[in-house]
Amino acid sequence: MKLLIPVLALSIIFATSCKNENSKMINTDLKPPTAEKKPKTLSIHGDSRVDNYYWMNDKENPEVIDYLNAENKYYEESTTHTKAFQNELFEEMKSRIKEDDSSVPYKLNGYWYQVRYEKGKDYPIYTRRKGSMDAEEEIMFDCNAMAEGHAYFSLGGVSVSSDNTYASFGIDTVSRRKYTIQIKNLETGEILSEKIETTTGGSTWANDNKTLFYTRKDEQTLRSNQIFKHKLGDDVENDELVFEEADETFNAYVYKTKSKKYLIIGSSSTMSDEYQILDANTPNDEFRVFSERRRGLEYDLAHYEDHFYILTNKDDALNFKLMKTTVDSTSEENWEEVIPHRKEVLLEGIDIFKDFLVTSERYNGLTRIRVQKWNKSEDYYLPFTSETYTARTVTNVDFDTDKLRYSYNSLTTPSSVIEFDMVEKTEEILKEQEVQDPDFDKNNYLSERIWATASDGTEIPVSLVYKKGIKRNGKNPLLQYGYGSYGATMDPYFSSTRLSLLDRGFIYAIAHVRGGEYLGRDWYEKGKLLQKKNTFTDFVDVSKHLIDQKYTSPDHLYAMGGSAGGLLVGAVINMAPELYNGVIAAVPFVDVVTTMLDETIPLTTGEYDEWGNPNEKEYYDYIKTYSPYDNIEAKAYPNLLVTTGLYDSQVQYWEPAKWVAKLRELKTDDNKLFFETNMDAGHGGASGRFEALKELAKDYVFIFDLEQIKG
Repeated sequence: MKLLIPVLALSIIFATSCKNENSKMINTDLKPPTAEKKPKTLSIHGDSRVDNYYWMNDKENPEVIDYLNAENKYYEESTTHTKAFQNELFEEMKSRIKEDDSSVPYKLNGYWYQVRYEKGKDYPIYTRRKGSMDAEEEIMFDCNAMAEGHAYFSLGGVSVSSDNTYASFGIDTVSRRKYTIQIKNLETGEILSEKIETTTGGSTWANDNKTLFYTRKDEQTLRSNQIFKHKLGDDVENDELVFEEADETFNAYVYKTKSKKYLIIGSSSTMSDEYQILDANTPNDEFRVFSERRRGLEYDLAHYEDHFYILTNKDDALNFKLMKTTVDSTSEENWEEVIPHRKEVLLEGIDIFKDFLVTSERYNGLTRIRVQKWNKSEDYYLPFTSETYTARTVTNVDFDTDKLRYSYNSLTTPSSVIEFDMVEKTEEILKEQEVQDPDFDKNNYLSERIWATASDGTEIPVSLVYKKGIKRNGKNPLLQYGYGSYGATMDPYFSSTRLSLLDRGFIYAIAHVRGGEYLGRDWYEKGKLLQKKNTFTDFVDVSKHLIDQKYTSPDHLYAMGGSAGGLLVGAVINMAPELYNGVIAAVPFVDVVTTMLDETIPLTTGEYDEWGNPNEKEYYDYIKTYSPYDNIEAKAYPNLLVTTGLYDSQVQYWEPAKWVAKLRELKTDDNKLFFETNMDAGHGGASGRFEALKELAKDYVFIFDLEQIKG
């Protein structure tokens, strides 16, 4: 957008250097960039807000880029004394990774598929072998070669035709999540001439091996709103529009059932789902609506023989239940109950096999995997006993098998992929994560789950991990992580990079705040819309509990969150800045009111059921009370590291840029405030496994420096 406001003059003063007590050259008089204030009044509902930094949303204005570069320069020069430590930490974390690693191969339609990495290379290599793993390897995609010449690279949505001849795939080289779909002939290695722009990257083949269905995005909002049909060899301009989602709060997508019998077009919003189905053998026929959308009705589909199985919240099943209906009578009134709703158990997903139904559940925050035979002769749970583990089913693409694959790990136990024989009830560990450190011993670390009492009396679960020998004396540095939105659950998982924190005396805590689904669907419902502030107060109350219980103290407590978790920590430091010595906010969603009022911004309209639509006064007033940008005050704030990506399509770069500029203007302390923009990346940060480690090393060194940990 071209703004009428003339944009700015930057004031950047770089002074002379001096030596610190460790004789390292640092610039003690370095001054941060000062963004000129250019007031813009934003009015709605009889209320006016003055935004002094609204001009920053014009990425085409060279002075905006100058400002971001000036902030990057300030950050780089201010942290010169930590560069050696950053490199050391990067090498340390990299050394724990098995560089020539590979995934567990899986069988699909006569081929064994595997993803592997080669030593020293950033990107994966996609391979397959015909018949068995002893057969000659075919390299489908070498992402290292494909990424050459690109600062960012992402491959996604690989889909192989049922005759095993063609593979469609999507490529993003901008990090805007606008993928270009292409097609490769796997027999000849030829990349066909067709290029389909501005897609989600995902596509699916009909059973005729020449018809490809894919999803296009709106060029401006990036909402996935159109399903097209492409004929192999045809000009893309002739592709047929099969479906267009008119409701701006819905996103569309297309896939094929595991049974390979049906093509499915899905339309989903936060509150509702609708599906259309078509026999995959007749791609030129018309899709038919499975059951008409109804606000508040959520459901997912799976096909088995002459029935569809439906995971749904129908009839006020808050934690979802399983229903079924015949393939010929699919409307809602025909659905029959298979597994009833249970108040204490969240039904998260199903895996269908020829002889077994596998359900994934969550009870009291812990994941469970249930196995049932279709003939009802068997019904049991896989045995898990730890209190902080994570278990989930993984790649189970083979329909006619008795083997279930699932992953298992915990805060102290590296991840394993396990194959469970559902008939014999035996299991085989197919792969264990290798920590390439001869000194690593999982028995040197402890994990626990504790409960903090929130201000309204609710008990909030917290997962902790630390090295044995830690004493609860209030002197331990502690990094507290949170997210708390979209019903996304941050399960306790093992991280080899986190060992760099734990081995330096840090405690790591995951606050399972409301807004996620750790304790079921109700846990999510009580952390969104007009109850959103529960997410933030829960996080603060967890921090207070950790301090009260002497795990840490305000001088040593750090908070971290990204995206909606960046909103979380942004709101928290307005509410209780005195609790934290430092905060890391990655791609933070901090300008909630302005963003949610702008329907041209990607994702906005689809988010109304999560945050509320501020075009309605009730939601405007409520969001305004917590939006981090709108609630900055003239007071002391913790030390802050804020990161973003210039091409972020989910949280636009200008949100953290404006937030930092306003914090610089109003905060009354001399604490550090650093802002780094990756000028080549988007929401997920740098591509490539090693570049991502460099970014993490910067995050860790920021808090290590505050703790005066030098190595």
